[in-house]
Amino acid sequence: MPNLAPARGDNAKAGDAKTPGTNVANVEQQAYFADVTTKAILPMFKAAGKPFLLVFWSRDPDGTQHNQGDSLGQLIPGINGPTSQASIKNADDNLAAILDALKALGLDATTDVFVSSDHGFSTISKDSQTSAASKINYKDVPGRQLPPGFVAIDIAKTLNLPLFDPDAKLAPVDFSAGQHSSKANGLIGTDPSSPDVVVAANGGIDLVYLPRPNAKELGANIVEMLLGQDYVSGLFVDDALGSIPGTLPLSAINFNDSSVTPVPAIVINFRSFATGCGEPLMCAVTVVDHTLQQGQGMHGNFSRADTKNFMAAIGPDFRAKYTDPAPASNADVGMTLAHILGLKLSKKGDLVGRILTESLKKGNHQTPQVKHLTRISEPAKNGLQTVLLVQVLGNSMYFDAAGFAGRTVGLEKLALENGKHSATVSRTAPAPKNGAAKATGSRGMNASAITGK
Repeated sequence: MPNLAPARGDNAKAGDAKTPGTNVANVEQQAYFADVTTKAILPMFKAAGKPFLLVFWSRDPDGTQHNQGDSLGQLIPGINGPTSQASIKNADDNLAAILDALKALGLDATTDVFVSSDHGFSTISKDSQTSAASKINYKDVPGRQLPPGFVAIDIAKTLNLPLFDPDAKLAPVDFSAGQHSSKANGLIGTDPSSPDVVVAANGGIDLVYLPRPNAKELGANIVEMLLGQDYVSGLFVDDALGSIPGTLPLSAINFNDSSVTPVPAIVINFRSFATGCGEPLMCAVTVVDHTLQQGQGMHGNFSRADTKNFMAAIGPDFRAKYTDPAPASNADVGMTLAHILGLKLSKKGDLVGRILTESLKKGNHQTPQVKHLTRISEPAKNGLQTVLLVQVLGNSMYFDAAGFAGRTVGLEKLALENGKHSATVSRTAPAPKNGAAKATGSRGMNASAITGK
């Protein structure tokens, strides 16, 4: 076998507004990874006769769903077209090859296999009837659609400040002349080396930073503009900016602690909706600030379609045919596998996850006690309220969905579902200190963690 993995080839082609993206799954590259795993690494572990941990990371279906060209400019089929389906089969074939190799090597009876995706997926929308950026003509953007960097343009226009492109050597962006930033990010202010506002585009959400001191009034002005945009569904603001009607604090989502990286002043969650396939989580659409096109795929939103991800486990340490009713997250995977291997991990911070003891043969088989909480902000002038649905199990916190009711998949029937929640708390109520960020259940494999004993 060659020492160098093949490139993605046509699978890496994202296309543009006039050219569809890829129509092939990432078969060749991942077949190489599967061969390395099954023909070299696992036989080596078998010969060594020692406990092992192997992580197989699958680029599919994620990479293909991002770039797929089945739905250029259209919301249907979106990420559910034939190319995306082929990428799911590709991941499934890789997993089958690994399971077959374990059996052939006689390792299946002593090896646990844990499969997890790290997020769901949604089809990209570039629609807005309110954004000033959507009313400008661009050479590379279909008419009346949102361009990459529309949030930065709307903020710059609102504040009447210049916009610069951090990914193009701080080049000025003359959006009035149909220009937009190259990768959707933006620096806003008269001096790009010391901006008043930084916009970091991040898929299903955007992060807004206010690096100058005393930015409270500036933040309030930006929030007021965003509350009037139809592409927004929920806003979280730095606790230091004070209570702003219509928003929840960053502390509500454990976003404002002691991280080394800067903390954003505003987290913008974009609007999401379903195309009517009968199962909203499988045909969700999200407004996205990105260079990918309408009809392609993205994640990172507070839509339930993005936060609900698939998990499954099999092996000597896991209960057979057991469906876990409790929330679980990717933060829990490492803790559970370390427990199985008899490793004690030193904690770095509080958001470390939990051991999924209810899923283990040698564990606590009592049904976990889960609290369901709803946090609701004070209403803005236009009546909008940011809502956050949370599950709490012990000291772990799982965020299910957030946004404005009716603008986020998972919050459509909030008024009817409120009765199911054990508590409804306002913006000022304290959140649990510990926690993780995703719960279980979507499509496709992203990684398998395999532990052999």
